[in-house]
Formats: sequence, C-alpha cells, structure tokens
Amino acid sequence: MSTPIEAPATVDEFAFLASDAERVGAAGPLPTVRRVWATAPDHRSVSGLSFAGEHPPEIVALHGAGLNAHSFDPTLLALGRPALSLDLPGHGRSDWREDADYRPQRLTAAIAAALDQLTVGPVTLLGHSLGGLTAALVAELRPERVRDVILVDITPGVSPARDASAVREFIQGKRDFATVDEIVARAQQFGIGRDPEALMRGVTLNTRRRADGRLEWTHHLAHMDGLTIGGASGDGDDAALHPYEPIWESLESLKVPVSLIAAGRGMCGPEHIAEWRSRLPRSPVVTVAGPHNLHEAAPLDLANAVRDLRH
Repeated sequence: MSTPIEAPATVDEFAFLASDAERVGAAGPLPTVRRVWATAPDHRSVSGLSFAGEHPPEIVALHGAGLNAHSFDPTLLALGRPALSLDLPGHGRSDWREDADYRPQRLTAAIAAALDQLTVGPVTLLGHSLGGLTAALVAELRPERVRDVILVDITPGVSPARDASAVREFIQGKRDFATVDEIVARAQQFGIGRDPEALMRGVTLNTRRRADGRLEWTHHLAHMDGLTIGGASGDGDDAALHPYEPIWESLESLKVPVSLIAAGRGMCGPEHIAEWRSRLPRSPVVTVAGPHNLHEAAPLDLANAVRDLRH
C-alpha cells in the first residue's frame, strides 16, 4: 500500500489556529482541534480534523485537489459550529491510492466510510472543487447521513482539461522549491490567492523538506506525470473534456437541499452558473468575491455564505 508523505516533525499542524481565528474574528477561546482517523473499505486510512469537541459534527468539509483538511481551518473557525474536515485520499495524512486514481467516483467510498465512523446524524457536506463533486456522490450513496450539500466553485460542467488547467499546471508543473516564499510567489502568479500570509500558512501545511533541503508537496498529485485533476487525459473527446458530466444526475437525484457558492474569479463562469440554474432550478447560487480557493482567500465571506445557506 502506498503511504502519504509525513509533514516535517518541526511543523506544528495546529500552530496557525490562533492567527486563523484572529483573521476571521472568531470570538471566544479556540476550540479543541484534534486529528482523527477512519478506515476505508479497501483498508486504507482516511485522516481528518475534528472541530467538534464532544459534540457530533454538523458540517463535514472536503477540500479540493492538491489541498488538505487544514485548508478549511479559517472558515470552520468563523462558522463556530461542530465540524469535521477530512483529508481526501492521496492528500494530507490520508493514504495514497496505488492506482493513483483520484476521480470523485474513486473517493466516494472512502469518504462515505469516514461519515459512517466519525459522524452521528445528518450533516452539511461542504465541498470545494474535487471535494464538492465527491460530496455530491457521497450524498447519493449515504442520503441518511446528509442534511444538505454545498458545492464551492465547482459544477459537473467544469472541464478539468480546460477550466482547471491553471490549477493543474500549478500542482504538477514544478516539483520542488527552494523556499516557501518561492511557492507563495508561484501561487500568486497562477491566481491561487493574493494574501501572502494566508498562502504561507497553506504552503507550510502542505509541503515537506526533502533530504536534499528542497521543499515538495505532500499530496500524491504532485508526484505523478501526465494526469489532469479529474483523471482524464483531456485529449479532445467529449468524455475526456467533461468527465464529471454524469455527476449532474447524482445532484438531480438528491432529496436534500443543494447549493452552489461560486468564486467571483474562480472556475465557475457564467456558462457554468447558467447550466446549474437550468438543471437545478430550485438550488440557489451565491457568488463570493475571490479566487477559486475561497476558503483560504476569503474565509469569513465564505463562512457567512455557508451560514445563510444552511438556514
């Protein structure tokens, strides 16, 4: 079984919580955040972060490709509700897949198992990008575990070969770096975010230092060649350009509320939003100013949008 690359021992994964809370104006003492684990049907481990204390989680957050559970720390602190943030397989501290297949359809069983083991009642599934598409499939598979589904800057109409090309190039275009500052500058170049402090935090929690002193990403996607974010080749045929298309049927079949939060400068353009409204006319769309990674660039605005949609 392939195993994840551990973050360097010198990095305290909870060292940024106080500054995250200050950034979003979270009142009161910091919640107790702890690392939790579940076991997928294939016996691989799924890791996550519990923001729930002794309470059952109300919200389960699923990050996007190339990120990890800590991506949602500021947003969950701003929400102030019992929550669980999971590392998708191949990311963070969750095990890698030997087949390196990280399409949403391949992640669903592992995340559903984590819901079974780490939650009690129906939850809000809050999924960004790849995590949003996975959330749709998990809700279809485990309807009794889901209260509602909120997708962040993703629809099944997004093409990983076209609309996610910048994200793919950022993740796979360069494999190692000299400093955190170099990675932050590259992220800004690709429009991943504008706040250097927030980017520094995200990079620190998503990289490790190799024996030769160079920094590299901890997630599996950065260690593979010739793959798109969605696992399709993008060679021109419709199935390759739109591998997420079947997930529309999953969203349309759900009996729980479904919402979309689009990023003003993200991947969901007017054509994606128009298609959403055509196919899911009773499912609201909210636009939040910011880039694709709203939970890192505009966590308070994202939290406010989530809070409104959950009412």
